[in-house]
Amino acid sequence: MQRTYQHLFPEQDFAHLARTVEQYFSRDTPLWWVDFLGETGEKIASSSPHSSVACLWVGNAIDQVQGDRHAHIFLLYVEPEHRRRGIGTALMQYIENWATQRGDRQIGLQVFQSNQAALNLYNQLGYQTQSLWMVKSLNSNKQ
Repeated sequence: MQRTYQHLFPEQDFAHLARTVEQYFSRDTPLWWVDFLGETGEKIASSSPHSSVACLWVGNAIDQVQGDRHAHIFLLYVEPEHRRRGIGTALMQYIENWATQRGDRQIGLQVFQSNQAALNLYNQLGYQTQSLWMVKSLNSNKQ
């Protein structure tokens, strides 16, 4: 999680994300790691998160209109040198099958507006904007 945010915002410190993981990671929020396979199919990396080239972390959300539980993607990350090789698409297809098998009727996710590569992927896969998350910075020096 820290690596994906660090890639988007290199000047920012993301040590606080450990609390997010501690709060939300459980057996109900599966996490899949992708190891790199060479051209001949031999395994090059071990099944350790430190040597993997991609990951997908999924949780649950409640549709605010219908009230149905559905899969929510907390994180999809592919190492920069392994992008544009179909790994992200394969992970998204995997999660669609997984969610369908457990009876979900939709998958939700949040994406930064500045992450054009991710927006392109999700649009290409048929995801549509359903709502916008809006924020307002508050001045801490109130007068």
